[in-house]
Amino acid sequence: MADVNIKINGRDFAVPAGSTILDACRLCGIRIPTLCFMREINEIGACRICMVEVKGARSLVAACVFPVNEGMEIFTNTPKVIESRKTTLKLILSTHNKTCLQCVRSGSCELQKLCQEYGIENEDEFAGAVPNTHVDDTAVHMIRDNSKCVLCRRCVAVCDKNQGCAVIGPNNRGFDTEIGCNFNLDLASVACISCGQCINVCPTGALHERDDTQKVFDAINDPEKIVLVQTAPSVRVGLGEEFGNPIGTIVTGKMVSAIRALGVDKVFDTNFAADLTIMEEATEFIRRYTQKDNLPMFTSCSPGWIKFIEYYHPDMLPHLSSCKSPQGMFGATAKTYYAQKIGVDPKNIYVVSVMPCSAKKFEAQRPEMSAAEGCPDIDVVLTVRELARMIRKAGIMFNELPDGEFDAPFGLGSGAGTIFGATGGVMEAALRTAYEVLTGEELKELEFTDVRGTQGIKEATYNIAGNEIKVAVCSGTANADKLVRMIKSGEKNYDFVEIMACPGGCVNGGGQPIQPAYVRNNVDIRAVRAAALYRDDENLPVRKSHENPDIKAVYAEFFGEPGGEKSEEILHTHYTPRTRYTVK
Repeated sequence: MADVNIKINGRDFAVPAGSTILDACRLCGIRIPTLCFMREINEIGACRICMVEVKGARSLVAACVFPVNEGMEIFTNTPKVIESRKTTLKLILSTHNKTCLQCVRSGSCELQKLCQEYGIENEDEFAGAVPNTHVDDTAVHMIRDNSKCVLCRRCVAVCDKNQGCAVIGPNNRGFDTEIGCNFNLDLASVACISCGQCINVCPTGALHERDDTQKVFDAINDPEKIVLVQTAPSVRVGLGEEFGNPIGTIVTGKMVSAIRALGVDKVFDTNFAADLTIMEEATEFIRRYTQKDNLPMFTSCSPGWIKFIEYYHPDMLPHLSSCKSPQGMFGATAKTYYAQKIGVDPKNIYVVSVMPCSAKKFEAQRPEMSAAEGCPDIDVVLTVRELARMIRKAGIMFNELPDGEFDAPFGLGSGAGTIFGATGGVMEAALRTAYEVLTGEELKELEFTDVRGTQGIKEATYNIAGNEIKVAVCSGTANADKLVRMIKSGEKNYDFVEIMACPGGCVNGGGQPIQPAYVRNNVDIRAVRAAALYRDDENLPVRKSHENPDIKAVYAEFFGEPGGEKSEEILHTHYTPRTRYTVK
């Protein structure tokens, strides 16, 4: 595409034709503030924060939607522009709940940051009527507080365009407009899949995960409880951002030390349970493939995806793997094998999961996730953000901690378990094991690069022991919906399909650290975090799930064999169709 010549604040630049003013300025080193803008999914010019002056235009224009043209002269910081932005911020604040000291997003709120940048001193200049709002706390995983909503519609866009659910949108009109569910139902009554992607893109504290940190503090201080903490693969590549580290920094050792410093009894690695999942899932796939039973087989690691298929494609439930997620397998193993090993009543073992995922909170309370009678597999789930709050509250100086190590016997995870956090990782881990089981030969090249990358849908065909195995990898449930429909129609034919609810996989989960829209719009966070996990995999001594000595031990001592009677009873589960709307 040819360039056009423009002026920005009196300086000459050449930028790609068709660029918006927002992108043109960014390419020239000038940041224009935004609130509503999300690249590709919410380019609506609604918030009016990005207004700039264009020579010859009768009024200010919205930089996020206004295209550049040859000879255009743009002014980004004139008194008129600054006054416009300040007025808009004051108008937003006039109906905004300004209890910032009590807000979970204080310090990372995009509205708060803009007000600081523009020196908003008289926040009550336009004080007057305030819309009637309510707090929706019906969902297991999150809270919606519309008194803090700025109507940017970023949550609406991500729910519709990335996730294909569209369970939220603007209700009412004019001054009374608010974001809510269809028919004014609460979140617990609609087909929300608990993915938390809306939380990740919210610029304020209007959306946040349900905070369960006090439950963990209480358990730690209960002398009768043995508190076990498991951390998912993507936590080690996300947690550091909460303490000022660059995106993609692996902080495994400091994470373990910080959790141990909270006073828990044991810190274990969900990578171990990811390896356990591969042993069961690969075995299940080989059986299904051999018997041509309900193919393609879909992975079952992502609870947001599980909820999506229950709501939107219940007829495809027989195609789901019956394996519990790694979170569920860890909890089930802890409250059976480990409880027996240390001679403790499972009811006194308190399992805490630290996950990059808000849907794990929903998964934990599923009644079918209970291997030990009367005990849930998981007692409480914390997002990465909640863990960070606990660490700060306890006064732990994260970046100054020495590197710690996970405890035995669930402290060793393979590289295959590590890459579970990236889209394609589960598939690659399963193929590493399936190849060696089917061929009886050592796999020399461990990287299945065809299933790597952040594309929404990827597909590949592998010849393993004379078998042509067709696979697909998908992330984001809008893509999942598209893929499932193609499978149903016969347009696509696969044997094994990995699906993750969140675009890019768990590295971009709904419980990961919040990054402002400017970063999300200009940095592929998913790719940077995933690349770190792949580097971690390369540096680990064990890179195949079936070669993990701790996995071999737990089968030898307790489960017997993958897919056996005991593992089926403890490590597998079932799912049921769901009704999309529940009117009380």
